Amino acid sequence: MRKWLWGLGITVIALGTIAYIKRDTLYFLAHAPKDRNVLQWTVEQRDYAFGHLEQLPTVQSHPMPPSATPHAFAHAPGFAIMTANGTTAFDIDAFMTAQRAVGTLIVVDDKVRLEKYAKGYSDQGAWTSFSVAKSFTSTLFGAALKDGFIKSIDEPVTDIIPEFKGSAYDGVTLKHILTMSSGVRWNENYADPNSDVGQFDHVKLVPGEEPIVTYLKKLPRAAAPGTLWHYNTGETGLLGVIVMRATHKPLATYLTEKIWQPYMARPGFWVLDTTGREIAGCCISASLGDYARMGQFIMDGARVNGQSILPSGWIEAATHKQKDIGEPGRGYGYQWWTYDDGSFAALGHFGQTIFVDPKRKLVIAMNADFPSNDENDFMEARFAFHRLVQQAVDREQGVTGRMLMK
Repeated sequence: MRKWLWGLGITVIALGTIAYIKRDTLYFLAHAPKDRNVLQWTVEQRDYAFGHLEQLPTVQSHPMPPSATPHAFAHAPGFAIMTANGTTAFDIDAFMTAQRAVGTLIVVDDKVRLEKYAKGYSDQGAWTSFSVAKSFTSTLFGAALKDGFIKSIDEPVTDIIPEFKGSAYDGVTLKHILTMSSGVRWNENYADPNSDVGQFDHVKLVPGEEPIVTYLKKLPRAAAPGTLWHYNTGETGLLGVIVMRATHKPLATYLTEKIWQPYMARPGFWVLDTTGREIAGCCISASLGDYARMGQFIMDGARVNGQSILPSGWIEAATHKQKDIGEPGRGYGYQWWTYDDGSFAALGHFGQTIFVDPKRKLVIAMNADFPSNDENDFMEARFAFHRLVQQAVDREQGVTGRMLMK
C-alpha cells in the first residue's frame, strides 16, 4: 500500500511538472520575440523577453559568473515613505503598478530597507538594463585607464580607432566620447525604426571592423567637438570598442574580472551584436540586487580588496556634471546622469534605474517595462519618487539625530 501511494505521489508530481513545463513552453512560444529589434517589440513581448533575454534564440550573450563571496547587504526595518504633502503614506504598490515596475529595491547605509517585486519577477531573476549598461561601460573605461591600457581621456579617438581618420570623428577625444559631446550628428529617436539608434545594429558588415565603427564613420559633423552635448548610444558603443581594443578582452570578460566576480551575487549576461561583441550602450541582464550592488560599489569608491579599480578622482568626475543638458538641476558626467544635489543615476529605456545619493548613503534600483517609447512622464514620476525617498531618509536621520543629542 505504501509503495502504491508513493508511486502515485511521484506520478502526480511528474505530471504537475510536465504541465508546468508545457505551460511555460506555450507562454514562451506565444510571447517570445522572433527578431532582435527590441524597440519595436510589443508590450507583451517585452514583458516576457526582458526577463529572459539570454534564452531567446535570436539573442546571443556572454555570461558574467557571480562571486563566491558577493557583497552582502544587511537588512533593517522598512521606513515610512510619505506623499509630497507629508501627511499620508506613499502607496508603493500603486506606484509600481502605474510604472509597470517589476522590482524596487531601496538600500540605505548598506542595508536593504525596502524590496518589492511584481509581475512574477523575484530576486532570483535577471532583467535587461538598456542604457544602465552605459554606466557599467564607462566604469570599465576608467578601469582600463587605471590598468594602463588607455593613456589619457584627452587622447584622440583616432589613436585607438584609426579607421576614423578623415571622418567626422577626426579631432574628437576620448573625453568627448565619454561626455557625448563629439559633435557628430546622431538621431536617438526610439520610436523611429529608421533612426540611427534603430539602424546601427543592422549595418552591412566590413571584415575586421566593428559594426558601430562602420556605421559611425559615415556620419556627418553637426557641431565642433566639445561644444554640444547630444545623447548618443552609438558613442557608448565606441567606448566599448575602445575598451575591447585596448584590453584585448570582451567587455563581459573584463567586467567579470573587475566587478562581477569579486562583487556580484547572481549570474549576469551581456547581449552581443551580430558579430559576437557586446553592445556597450545596452542590454546587460542582471538581478535587481546586483544593480543595487553596482550603485553601492561606485558609492563606496569602487574598491576590491581595499583598492579602487578606478583612477584617483575618476568617480568624482564621472558622477558630477561635465556637460549641461538644458534641464535645470541636471547634467551629464561620464555616462552617468547627474543632479546638482550631488546624487547621480544610471538610466535605461523603459524604466530601468540605479539612483545613488552619497550624502544619504542611499541606493534605489528599479526595473520596469514602460508601456511605450514615450517615457518622459513616467521618468518624471520616477524622479519624484526618488525625492520622496530622500525626504524619508532625511526625516529618519533627523529623528535619529535628536535622539542621539538627548
